[in-house]
Amino acid sequence: MNLQSNDFELFGLTQKFAQDRASLDARWKDLQREAHPDKFAAQGDAAQRVAMQWSVRINEAYQRLRDPLKRAAYLCELAGSPVNAHRNTAMPAAFLMQQMQWREELDEASGNAALGALRDNVDATQRDLLHECATRIDELCDFPAAVQSVRALMFIEKFGHDLDLAFDKLET
Repeated sequence: MNLQSNDFELFGLTQKFAQDRASLDARWKDLQREAHPDKFAAQGDAAQRVAMQWSVRINEAYQRLRDPLKRAAYLCELAGSPVNAHRNTAMPAAFLMQQMQWREELDEASGNAALGALRDNVDATQRDLLHECATRIDELCDFPAAVQSVRALMFIEKFGHDLDLAFDKLET
């Protein structure tokens, strides 16, 4: 293993958006077994520290690779198209209008049925954007366009958290 490897190299995966979750999970377990600090107990404290660094590195890579949004952002970054979500917040007008409409629906929702319908709408949009992102990355290799999908997915993820809070509020 090489600490300089990117996450895909570390896991022995093809550098693409589409990944098999079961294979990823199995590879993570294998890597964790190889790097577990207890395996290096007889080799002393220095070897255990290095093993701990490896374990942390493997876990960080796994967290990025298993989450489609993080994986897409990482692929864009590797291709030289960083998302820069904190500095660049411009979004297409149609997307912003959709966000405003969802916010209004969320504010006006008075029960589980209204929130459930909104959740279904948001989930469908998220699935469509993930598919669009996969196409832009794996088929078209259009990373600047994929960045736009990733940024939209980040907005949707944040709205999804707000929607979860609204559901929680109804339950209390």
